[in-house]
Amino acid sequence: MKRILVPTDFSHNVYSALLYATRLFQNEDCEFLLLHTFKVNTPLLTSRIDTNKGKLLFRQLYSQSQEKLRESLYRIRRDTEDYNHSFEMISVSKELTTTINKTIKNKKIDLVVMGTKGASGVKEVFIGSNTVSVTKKIEGCAVLAVPDEHDFKIPKEIALTTDFKRDYSLDELVPFLEIAAMFKSHISVLHIYENEKLSRTQELHFKRFKKYLEEYTYSLHWVSKFDQKTEVIKTFLETMKIDLLTMFRHKHGFFDTITREPVVKKIGFEATIPFLVIPSAS
Repeated sequence: MKRILVPTDFSHNVYSALLYATRLFQNEDCEFLLLHTFKVNTPLLTSRIDTNKGKLLFRQLYSQSQEKLRESLYRIRRDTEDYNHSFEMISVSKELTTTINKTIKNKKIDLVVMGTKGASGVKEVFIGSNTVSVTKKIEGCAVLAVPDEHDFKIPKEIALTTDFKRDYSLDELVPFLEIAAMFKSHISVLHIYENEKLSRTQELHFKRFKKYLEEYTYSLHWVSKFDQKTEVIKTFLETMKIDLLTMFRHKHGFFDTITREPVVKKIGFEATIPFLVIPSAS
């Protein structure tokens, strides 16, 4: 059974992401874990009275968290009653990314799903700066970011960006290949190059990478870096009518590079489709 973690602040865009994920895996046995973290802001506890106040505030916030989680579970069960999905709720007074990483390890999570929203209310920007920050801190698990109010569409066209500077294992590709297999998707591999010829190391990585794709329908696209990589990717997605974008997250990789570009650091990565980020295994 696939185990999917969905951190929630009970906003509309998070529920939209949760709904998308249930549609994406509607034919799979899945357990969804809805996680809400809250912060107990109390002064330094110096007396029994302060301690009691802190405990009372914790109980109040925990009760509110549990109530809102139950409301979310009631709603999603109603909207997915025909699917073989189960749901669990978790509410803790801990820091978000630390809790996500602990939950990934303790609950053996296969995928983290995040609802995202652009900065300053710009709907077109779904990888907002906060989401980028959280995504970079999540360890050992792929992250699926879904734009607000994105209606589910079968991902028939999936894009994957790579520079072939790193050798990927088959285990790292599993989250991506599983989706491609489920929907018999066409895979468009995008390589944004600065040098026209691959190095010897890149060639070796490229050959191994192609072996992983032998059972899939795919095409290779070499594009020169004529602009910021963010713009290159955006143009490619629009031209190829991509339904899902996939990137690997590792030092000096595409995800690391584009999230350092000025436009992304300010407002996020501009796109209108779901975005799968796969972390490095090493």
